[in-house]
Amino acid sequence: MTKALLAFVIWIFSGTVTAQVFDIPHGEEAPTRTLLVSTAKPRALVLLFPGGGGVAGIFDNGSAKSRHTFVRSINLWGQYGIDAVLVDSPYDLGDLRRGNLRGRQDHLTRVNEVVSFYKTKLHLPVWIFGHSMGSSTATYYANSLPVGQEQIAGIIIAGTIHTASLNKEVSLPVLGIHHASDGCAGTPLSATADIIQNRPTKYISQLDVIEGGITEGNVCDSFAYHGFNQTEPELIKRAAQFILSH
Repeated sequence: MTKALLAFVIWIFSGTVTAQVFDIPHGEEAPTRTLLVSTAKPRALVLLFPGGGGVAGIFDNGSAKSRHTFVRSINLWGQYGIDAVLVDSPYDLGDLRRGNLRGRQDHLTRVNEVVSFYKTKLHLPVWIFGHSMGSSTATYYANSLPVGQEQIAGIIIAGTIHTASLNKEVSLPVLGIHHASDGCAGTPLSATADIIQNRPTKYISQLDVIEGGITEGNVCDSFAYHGFNQTEPELIKRAAQFILSH
């Protein structure tokens, strides 16, 4: 596969929102595929890291194999003036049962390459939003940044896994979102609440709990309460409001 950056214009949601696929080079290895959904006058950009194994399966035409929450809701960000980027993984990043690979240097390097690419391309504040297993991408990456040299504006975690944690030195604004009825054993409400409540009070931290919607299938899947099924607009609204106010 070529190391050159590949870009494809995929579709137009409206007169002011477009979508493109960008493959971010990663040395001689497979690139990191991303899907950018942009709006006319963006004020910020959010990188979306889904849960499960982290493989969204973005095709050349911009569609995705995954039906994750972030895939279902990616076109909702534009109304708030926020560009959204779905970040794929070329390999399975694991889960709580099989082992989580998101703390490995290769993954964190890929995250940094994506952050650097979009900061250079769009000159916008960059936020990282991780859901479920993806919450550990957000926390691992934030923990890895040198104090005072953060490349990102803040992080958002939702449906957080119970093994995720933030170092006390992380000074970035942090929003934690959880569904009140999340029934997944690996992602209790306390996982998100503990991260927010244990942060030093001098840092910007907020916990939002969402109710309503419906649950379908396995309690840990993205169509359960865990995945904010039919509360996606509220999830994006809460996240967007936090981003734009910080």
